[in-house]
Amino acid sequence: MSLMQVENITMNFDGLRAVQNFNLDLQEGELIGLIGPNGAGKTTVFNILTGVYIPSQGTVTFAGENITKHAPWQINRSGIARTFQNIRLFDNMTVLDNIKVAMNYQMKYKMFSAVLRTPKYRQEESMVLKESLEMLQLFNLVEKYNFLAKNLSYGEQRRLEIARALTTKPRLLLLDEPAAGMNAKESEELMHLISWIHKKFNLTILLIEHHMPVVMGICQRIKVLDFGQTIAEGTPDEIKNNPKVIEAYLGEEVDH
Repeated sequence: MSLMQVENITMNFDGLRAVQNFNLDLQEGELIGLIGPNGAGKTTVFNILTGVYIPSQGTVTFAGENITKHAPWQINRSGIARTFQNIRLFDNMTVLDNIKVAMNYQMKYKMFSAVLRTPKYRQEESMVLKESLEMLQLFNLVEKYNFLAKNLSYGEQRRLEIARALTTKPRLLLLDEPAAGMNAKESEELMHLISWIHKKFNLTILLIEHHMPVVMGICQRIKVLDFGQTIAEGTPDEIKNNPKVIEAYLGEEVDH
């Protein structure tokens, strides 16, 4: 079943064409990789899919709805969540509050209820606390619920960012270079974490990543961008052995 269809997306910036005629048919439950050299247009694609940019042409359809011109908050509400290449947490908020803030949209009580701490307010706050702690437990962060986010290790911050994205209960998760800045051991642990998330939450995942062992190890299908254009698409083995991909990007990386 097709969850997202991206048709002929093109993005121009003052005469510079960052993405040209990008197409993607993302099936429910797939784990897909998007790779390419720096500047190939990968993050631009993510920004279009999440409403940060409105494309110069083309359409994005999610769960049967045209979301091409929707605002980021509307797209998140529709069931799409993302993380960023550079971790974006609320550094001076606690780990717990970073999770709770993502659940704000679920709150139905009014300011009057909050001021008077009515039963409805207490009930909803109790529900948010319970679900937030359960999410932290899943990501082995519950013991650090009261730490400031900035005091976590890099790997823990990345886990927290992913946990926060999942708190919005998405159907599609976009991960923008989640292994950036990680060593080999951390990258391997992340690979297992993404595979676990994919199965545990029954998610569809689109992943941008430069660490080839991560991409080749978990992705079912891979698209390759170069200068804003798709130059290849296929299974990890097909991509690994594609002459165009090797010339444009992979080189000797595929063997390491």
